[in-house]
Amino acid sequence: QVHLVESGGGLVQAGGSLRLACAASGGTFTDYAMAWFRQAPGKEREFVAAISMGVGNTYYADSVKGRFTISRDNAKMTTDLQMHSLKPEDTAVYYCAARRFVVVTNSGYPYWGQGTQVTVSS
Repeated sequence: QVHLVESGGGLVQAGGSLRLACAASGGTFTDYAMAWFRQAPGKEREFVAAISMGVGNTYYADSVKGRFTISRDNAKMTTDLQMHSLKPEDTAVYYCAARRFVVVTNSGYPYWGQGTQVTVSS
């Protein structure tokens, strides 16, 4: 079973950047596809980005494509989300998620972190 802990959230002005980190423990990290989701107040949780096991293919929601970059470091067992050109509508709690073998862009991930708050001021 994988345990996930996110960090790096905070308050940033519109146009700024933040880097979120997700540290994993308790599993064979290289067997897992990793993803980031977010949930804004009053809204459903939505997919942001994902990265596959193996070659590390990446997938992005249209709303963040070109602004966000997901990456993984298998040696450190971490998954990062680099966010640039942040907008007020990016304000949400961001969650890291893990799933064995197959990457998906829906919420079908069995393992989740506790979330980290990102607030973008206008």
